[in-house]
Amino acid sequence: MSVRNVAEAVAIGILLLMNACGGSKQDMSVTAANVQPVTVGPGPTNNVNALFATVTICTLGNASNCQAIDHILVDTGSTGLRILSTQLSPSLLLQQQMDSSGNPIVGCGQFANGYTWGPVKLADVRISGELGSSVPIQVIADPTFPVVPPGCSSIGTALNTVQTLGANGVLGISVFQHDCGIACAQSASPGIYFICPLSGCQLAQVSLTQQLQNPVGTFSQDNNGVIIALPLIPVTGAPSVNGSLIFGIGTQDNNAPGSAQVIPVNLNSGSFTTVLNAVTYSNSFIDSGSNALFFADGGIPLCNSNVGFDCPAATQDFIATNQGTDGVASQVRFSVANTDSLLSANPTSFAFSNLAGTNSDATSFDWGLPFFFGRKVFFAIEGQNTPAGVGPYMAY
Repeated sequence: MSVRNVAEAVAIGILLLMNACGGSKQDMSVTAANVQPVTVGPGPTNNVNALFATVTICTLGNASNCQAIDHILVDTGSTGLRILSTQLSPSLLLQQQMDSSGNPIVGCGQFANGYTWGPVKLADVRISGELGSSVPIQVIADPTFPVVPPGCSSIGTALNTVQTLGANGVLGISVFQHDCGIACAQSASPGIYFICPLSGCQLAQVSLTQQLQNPVGTFSQDNNGVIIALPLIPVTGAPSVNGSLIFGIGTQDNNAPGSAQVIPVNLNSGSFTTVLNAVTYSNSFIDSGSNALFFADGGIPLCNSNVGFDCPAATQDFIATNQGTDGVASQVRFSVANTDSLLSANPTSFAFSNLAGTNSDATSFDWGLPFFFGRKVFFAIEGQNTPAGVGPYMAY
């Protein structure tokens, strides 16, 4: 997840958006047991290119005590469900995850734009017709654990409110099943998991089963991956866009990979290689939680108003090559528009396919949400079999 703020020109309010012309609003949502409608829209803080879904949280084993929470950011760049404590009803009585000595486990989510801090609790998670039972999730900014240890807070900005997070929570559905994996299970990795007895929080190693889980991998079926399907949109953007989050790959009639180009990714980092204009970005990834394409290119002028975004004098067209760990390459065409001009000229739009910005990591090409428009993008979970091969891989 790497959502960056844009100028106040787009913060026009939800009422104005609802009154805008509906001609550019497109719908790809489908009703099926393994399909969750998703929406690109302003959300609670009027951000552009934010993909949202509704997730239902239930008390363990109690299907009658549930709460549906909307505006959860769909993020293929992280793993695990994280929800702000202010959005959860106390009546859910979620169970605290403990270590073998009875100490509460608390997590620190590390993102490009800040961190989330809060306890790991157990919940039954429902998305569309799918159910994950006893899923470890993070409750962000739970008042029970108000003190954030330096090992977490030093990462950057605290994403502990709706305003700073830009959403009510984050649904991390990457190609990995566990938030940290074997690294955190074997040792106390810096800044990821803590135990917090009364004497104070300290770094801790946490078993795979106690870490945050990719909720999709906990489903009883359709659990080997996900597909995000969004329609094409005009170059001037759209007020909002409806699409589908489809669970499973090759498990139903509606999720076959077909002729999608498979990009196997690094088993540890989930990354692949992008080549653009003879520059190699060896740590690239596809991230629905990023609101633009982020890559280092000194040849594109940066914006004055929207700091960190690209503002070429005229829209530029590019052809990049993505290459997976199997060496097979595929070409991707994309455009970079002048962000200042685009947002100023289209103040009622919140979905754009041609936003880009600079990346502080010169080895990384972050294929953010603009990449998803007009595509079905597949994310196969590590170790899971699919008709297109064993995960982890991405495909489109």
